[in-house]
Amino acid sequence: MALEDRNRVVILEDRVENISGADFPMGFDGEDVPFHLEDFRDGLDIKIIRVTPTDIEFDLIGVDASIANALRRILIAEIPTMAIEKVYMINNTGIMQDEVLAHRLGLIPILADPNEFQWKRPGDPPTDQNTIVFKLDVACKRIPNVPETETDPKKKYENSSIYSSHILWDPKGDQETRFAHSPVRPIHDDILITKLRPGQIISCELHCEKGVGKDHAKFSPVATASYRLLPDIQILEDITGEDAEFFCSCFPPGVVSVVEENGVRKAKIVNPRKDTVSREVLRHKQFDGKVRLTRVRDHFIFNVESTGTISPEALVSQALDILIEKCDISKGALEKAVKGNEEEE
Repeated sequence: MALEDRNRVVILEDRVENISGADFPMGFDGEDVPFHLEDFRDGLDIKIIRVTPTDIEFDLIGVDASIANALRRILIAEIPTMAIEKVYMINNTGIMQDEVLAHRLGLIPILADPNEFQWKRPGDPPTDQNTIVFKLDVACKRIPNVPETETDPKKKYENSSIYSSHILWDPKGDQETRFAHSPVRPIHDDILITKLRPGQIISCELHCEKGVGKDHAKFSPVATASYRLLPDIQILEDITGEDAEFFCSCFPPGVVSVVEENGVRKAKIVNPRKDTVSREVLRHKQFDGKVRLTRVRDHFIFNVESTGTISPEALVSQALDILIEKCDISKGALEKAVKGNEEEE
């Protein structure tokens, strides 16, 4: 099998071929392909495609799916953040039960640098070094002199809807000085927590602690972290005229363009990464043998959306640092095991 074919997942009308991995990363069943570190380094590449305050899209090229998936799982589950861990309910006369309210509060992303805080172990007392304290004290009242015909609760009542903006930071120790440049707060002010009606109140104290997503999803710093293989569309035989227009319509906008060459309109692939690999083109007999749909096995398109606690580019950098640390630990354990076996022999 040619190298290009070995490195492609082939999409057919009713199945997907060449998907199975070998016994080791970047290997091929039935073929002796030795691993060379220099070749791996030459083929490894990361290309930043798009960065916004909350999102990053980048290409990870030249690695096995196991590495890409490890990076994805680290992004989801192993980068620490601060989140509400304990809710001390003083009074709650609203319609929402205490445990449901506490759960909703825990899922509100908190803007606080986790590197500025220590881990709080079981049995450790809360201090200004391991805990952030918030207060939530709200009461719903009628707004005076509102016409009886008014039906909008926001115009009839004060604090009829409780949002994350009602959560107020209560600095402890030297926290006010430490975070003077970036006060601790919920990232978004407009997250609806619950609703109240006149006479109902909520009073509670909230304690934030440092944690990771594998312990609870509220600590995960990403809203989404996903990857897909780069599509590779090959036109094997010229597709011209009306067929070219129809061929173009079988793909998402921007994937295929119809160009004119020597007075003939023909289909041309312009941006395969926009393709969703719907296989729509394979349903039509006029394109049999004229097009080949594949995906590049070692080219991963990552999309990471941050919750806002950590910038997306910092998330990727931290995830890579954690992956390197895991590799170092595994390498040390393997060297120790090999050395032990040699001593026994």
